[in-house]
Amino acid sequence: MPSADELLSADTVADLARCLTRAGGGITALETRGCGALLAGLSFTERVALIRDAVLVDLPADYPVFATVLRAALRDRDFTGWMIFPVAEAVAVRGRDAFEPALALLAELTPRLTAEIAVRPFLRADLERALRVVTPWTAHPDLHVRRLASEGTRPRLPWAPQLPELIADPAPALPLLDALYRDDSEYVRRSVANHLNDISRDHPDLAAGVAARWLSDPAPTTTRLVRHGLRTLIKSGHAGALTLLGHSPDSPVAVEGPHVHTPEIRVGDYLLFDYSVTNTHDQTAHLVVDYVVLHMKANGTRTSKVFKLTTRSLAPGETWRATRRHSFKPISTRRYHPGVHLVQLQVNGRSHGEASFTLHC
Repeated sequence: MPSADELLSADTVADLARCLTRAGGGITALETRGCGALLAGLSFTERVALIRDAVLVDLPADYPVFATVLRAALRDRDFTGWMIFPVAEAVAVRGRDAFEPALALLAELTPRLTAEIAVRPFLRADLERALRVVTPWTAHPDLHVRRLASEGTRPRLPWAPQLPELIADPAPALPLLDALYRDDSEYVRRSVANHLNDISRDHPDLAAGVAARWLSDPAPTTTRLVRHGLRTLIKSGHAGALTLLGHSPDSPVAVEGPHVHTPEIRVGDYLLFDYSVTNTHDQTAHLVVDYVVLHMKANGTRTSKVFKLTTRSLAPGETWRATRRHSFKPISTRRYHPGVHLVQLQVNGRSHGEASFTLHC
């Protein structure tokens, strides 16, 4: 992940100031606030806010004139990259009372750098009105604008404000996904899959139903899209999602393990275990094999996390054997606690076996 300074440095702000000056902006705040001394030590979010506010000071308060300057800047090839991020945020602020024109301007900016976060205040303010603007983007000739229709409306877009209305009821945005799941661009389809995965976290049966509908009228790329879009449901063992992708929860299998080879480990070490899965049926079995680590919490209870092992087909009587190393290297998103942890296998959503190991901190 690039650092904040790599994304929005003093040089980036100076380049932005030059672009906006050439476009007719009266640039003073950007030159003052974009200096390295003021940016030093600020997070990416703080830098965005500082530069956004400087843009708002420097450019005209009247929205049509403000938009004219930015459209002039768009004729400049140097007006691109991460400098666009705070500019799009400025559009979201200055365009509050110019709803449709501001969204249209964000669609023009998004090919230079995605405006997926800047469109969200409009969706939160008036979902129905915003979707009337966003829906035609699904047929836009520019793939970045088509992707914006899907990515900007994701209910749980990471690092962005959530969209509570679409979390409660994803239905209003489904026509966007229906229009895009067969898109020619992998970039767009990936966004559609991630949007479907967002939906699956709150409405698993709805997500599986949408996927089933797409698979009934597929493009050559649809199975791959659906597999990625239902990945959370597959890990959680959702029977409908597994069956839809050909992984019957009732597949007859014999599972050995997990057999733990490192019963005592410390933070920074690896858990090492092996396992085997045998197809005991007289037909080929299509299997999703995962493992579950039940981490000890500070209060003495455990919380589970599913990790992928393999997706494979086994002929009748065939056995798959493997060894897995699971890292307990410190990471920012998880805090480890000492005590007895557990590891389980999961085949087509069904749990098999359990072994313990002790983590020392």
